[in-house]
Amino acid sequence: MPQVSVIIPTHNRAHLVGEAIDSVLSQTYDDLELIVVDDGSQDETRDVVASYSSRLTYLHQEHRGVSAARNRGIERARGNYLAFLDSDDLWLKEKLHLQMECMKVHPETLICYTDEIWVRKGVRVNQMKKHRKYSGMIFEYCLPLCIVSPSSVLINRQLIDEVGGFDETLEVCEDYDLWLRISARHPMQFIETPLIVKRGGHADQLSKKGQGQDRFRIKALVKLLEEDYISAHQRKLAWEELVRKSTIYGNGCIKRGKKEEGEHILSLAEQYNPANRAGR
Repeated sequence: MPQVSVIIPTHNRAHLVGEAIDSVLSQTYDDLELIVVDDGSQDETRDVVASYSSRLTYLHQEHRGVSAARNRGIERARGNYLAFLDSDDLWLKEKLHLQMECMKVHPETLICYTDEIWVRKGVRVNQMKKHRKYSGMIFEYCLPLCIVSPSSVLINRQLIDEVGGFDETLEVCEDYDLWLRISARHPMQFIETPLIVKRGGHADQLSKKGQGQDRFRIKALVKLLEEDYISAHQRKLAWEELVRKSTIYGNGCIKRGKKEEGEHILSLAEQYNPANRAGR
């Protein structure tokens, strides 16, 4: 039984997925299984993955999105720990080794994540101050935007069993939603060493496809505010973020002639105001 199950979801990335696979198979930590979930690719992805057939498990499904692909991999996984690698990203060789060491040093930790190297169109770029990462109860830092990359995490399987997997109804920001559900309940350990390469700027990047990512972040916040497990302080912080995001996005909808959608988004701030919902 492998200790770590690595899941690579991919869709029409035959030109990239082989490099992602190689970065997993070259890890210095080798007590792992690799599961590649092909989310309905129509290019040569199957042929590329077939060349590694003896070293991984290949699953194919109809195109249902990255969340469904990751969840399919989770269902198949046998490891005590789960790790994800987007097919346009890469791991450095010590990634899993250092994360497993982190878990040993911090046995109370159920999830850890690492720093990143960012490459855009082949050129290394610096992260902005807003992308700074933290250890501990990082819920408040996860609210404005997603500071945790799925490719950087190592998660104890029991944590996913507790909070659930990726929300398949979210076109994008599915990771933002999951990290909120986790960070509201558990600390997250940050490894300051950059151990992944995030490659961006290509046309099929998911974050480019979402029309107005805050629309999906707002949905995630509303979901969270419906939950009973968040504390009063967390509820206040989440509501304040909902006010910020819904005000910007809602007014933007109205300016673009989408009055009904804009007014609905703007109404969420009042609807989920903790002061108005007390005692419900």
